[in-house]
Amino acid sequence: MIDAALSSSGAQVVLATSSDENHPPENIIDGRTDTFWISTGMFPQEFIIRFSNLIKVTLVTIQSYNVQSLRIDKCSSPDTTDFEKVLEKEFEQTEGQLQSEDFSLGGTRATHLRFIIKSGYDHFVSVHRVMVEGTNENHM
Repeated sequence: MIDAALSSSGAQVVLATSSDENHPPENIIDGRTDTFWISTGMFPQEFIIRFSNLIKVTLVTIQSYNVQSLRIDKCSSPDTTDFEKVLEKEFEQTEGQLQSEDFSLGGTRATHLRFIIKSGYDHFVSVHRVMVEGTNENHM
């Protein structure tokens, strides 16, 4: 198993609906929880992670703050045209600590995952880390 959502594994954030120069979207995939991407205060917010290869995804973990409702979509083609919904989840509010949510995706194949933050507990939310456990299926 690899963490396919690390920049060191070739993953890229290819779209983010907001960007702050002090907290860029690339912080989501740097493997650290002390760096983060922050939203601009309107919803929905989204970001897309592209993997270096087609991945058979077994588990997705997201570490965030103030996220209330999240949807994850997948795309298994090389471009980002055909996304399909994988799951939708309501998060518990955590005061003063990171939310950490695990999602078992049971071997879903994807080249891209889109994370849509539909609502938050505050005007601003932050995503500190996304981990995607899986195996390489092939080279794109």
